[in-house]
Amino acid sequence: MLTLSNLSPTPGSRKNRKRIGRGQGTGQGGQAGKGHKGAKARSGQTIKIGFEGGQMPLQRRLPKRGFTNGRFRQEVAIVNIRDLDRFNDGETVDRASLLAVGLIKKADCTVKILGEGDIAKKLTVAVDKVSAGARQKIEAAGGSVQE
Repeated sequence: MLTLSNLSPTPGSRKNRKRIGRGQGTGQGGQAGKGHKGAKARSGQTIKIGFEGGQMPLQRRLPKRGFTNGRFRQEVAIVNIRDLDRFNDGETVDRASLLAVGLIKKADCTVKILGEGDIAKKLTVAVDKVSAGARQKIEAAGGSVQE
């Protein structure tokens, strides 16, 4: 009968860890896979990322150009006209409806409609930004744009 007192893992499913530096007979004796002496053979050894042995490192040899404006970057969710075809005729397309159908992933980013593709449905588009080409196509299909 199987009880908690006689449970054991399936034979071969558990492997013993490799014990290095425990004699020549193990195949991992001698220098224990660390080569000969030096800082890399000692415990607590660390080398800074990019250290090239005192040579001027690559990240300092290369010129620095430009800058990143990451702190003040505005995230813009792009939606093309062809993607609006999934909405019904006469429907209002806004941030909430785009989020509901999965065309945008975040509710707090700026939404911009671009004019790639065609649209045949009369939609009311109420988002943050609309390109000139997209506005023209929406209004040509009988829809309207509210920014």
